[in-house]
Amino acid sequence: MLEEEPAFMRPAMKLHAVRLALFLLGTGILAGCRVSDSTQPLSNAATLIERTVDVAGMKRSYLLYIPENIRSAPLVPLVLVFHGGGGRPENMPTITGFTNRAETEGFAVVYPRGTSRLGFIPMFTWNAGFCCGWSQREEIDDIGFVRALLDDLESVFPVDPRRIYATGLSNGAILSYRLACELADRIAAIGPVAGTQNIIACHPSRAVSVIHFHGTADPNEPYEGGRGSGPSSVSFAPVRDTIAFWIQADGCPETALREESGPALREAYGPCRDGSAVELYSIAGGGHSWPGGERWAPFAEEPTGAIDATEVMWEFFQAHPKP
Repeated sequence: MLEEEPAFMRPAMKLHAVRLALFLLGTGILAGCRVSDSTQPLSNAATLIERTVDVAGMKRSYLLYIPENIRSAPLVPLVLVFHGGGGRPENMPTITGFTNRAETEGFAVVYPRGTSRLGFIPMFTWNAGFCCGWSQREEIDDIGFVRALLDDLESVFPVDPRRIYATGLSNGAILSYRLACELADRIAAIGPVAGTQNIIACHPSRAVSVIHFHGTADPNEPYEGGRGSGPSSVSFAPVRDTIAFWIQADGCPETALREESGPALREAYGPCRDGSAVELYSIAGGGHSWPGGERWAPFAEEPTGAIDATEVMWEFFQAHPKP
């Protein structure tokens, strides 16, 4: 995913940016992901609904999907799915398959929208610590946005407070780690894909379960850490450093249960404190993509079909509510 506003976004080239953006918007390339029509019904059920919240005077928005068959449920699980840097929430149902999974498994799913310097150019990013783009540089309050979003959702349907989960791709994955660090009072578990923990300090108020997916050949956010081939100037934390932090934070055993299935290596650490767990799926030769999903752009690496991250993640989420 794009992690930094490219050179054509700089003020000295604004006119060029507008012209180029009009072309790219027509092709869908600028968003960094495949474009899907959020007004179309999915799984023969309800459509995605856009809602807005106010965060310190800034209007923020998100897309919501609630399966028809759970609208009368007493408590409803919720999954927050964050797009990557330069992406759009409209594309995440196609990339991840989470809307269809919500329909079949019976939970609500939300696709929040990041922020950008120029609202009419969808180069949306998240302030996830050291990354990414305009949102990080302007210190956008994305933690406050998620709190406001969750408060707003509670006015729409009965969210299960023990079963609120967060996942994301790339910059969105990095944000999910920040949520685990700073919003552990609301988030039960996270499922980052192709993004590591990149913040100065993390002091979660409780154990948060983590399931992480990462390709060993990811060119944008290298498995071993450091700067990737994308336009970002960020030096990313190594995958294993991130996992080691959560093994310690959650009080997990240091030895993992290891299972291989084709190119996917699963390392499961548990049981951990308060019923939590930490799992890492390393995809040998895998790139910057959502395993089992769709490519986020025509030029992106093809996701592996050996594992369905959305299916595996939801099973993990179900097993790890807040105590």
